[in-house]
Amino acid sequence: MNEHHLVLGQMVDFLTGRIVDDTHDERYRQKIARLLVEIKGYPKGEIRSGQTIDVRAGAKMARVRVSFTVALDHHTAMLIQYGPGSLTTRHRPALALGRLVNRHQVPIVVVTNGETADILDGVRGRVLATGLENIPSRRELRQSLADHDWTPIASARLEMEARIVMAYEVDDRCPCDSDVCSWPSRQ
Repeated sequence: MNEHHLVLGQMVDFLTGRIVDDTHDERYRQKIARLLVEIKGYPKGEIRSGQTIDVRAGAKMARVRVSFTVALDHHTAMLIQYGPGSLTTRHRPALALGRLVNRHQVPIVVVTNGETADILDGVRGRVLATGLENIPSRRELRQSLADHDWTPIASARLEMEARIVMAYEVDDRCPCDSDVCSWPSRQ
């Protein structure tokens, strides 16, 4: 059994107060939520955890869960995607999710395994910084939004991004991963 699917009991979700399964993955998600609120200065109301995105690629559809999104000024300004293991392989699907979550480019995309993080420029995909301590604070994120272009992404580009999410997050997922649900589409 893969230890990140081991249920150790139950715990209270820091952001919502709901009871959730206590797993190794959930402990890391709770750590990130606390970091965002207690260290980085985000009010709980600006953080959304577990948002789902419906993705369609050809004849396949899936619902993919995003670990966290942060909204400032009515825009999704940062997406944080948690996953155990290597961060490098998570860059591209996280950037794609950052384009699908609200049909505009999320300016800051963070991939993390709970121990470290890569902070990415959502537009260019470049690594801006590494380490949980370098996730932007609320003030830093607000400053970085000054010149961001909120133009909606073209439909053709969104279709390509959906295919990337499908390949990385759906087709290649662990069979016991409960963060993804897939089904054939009716065309």
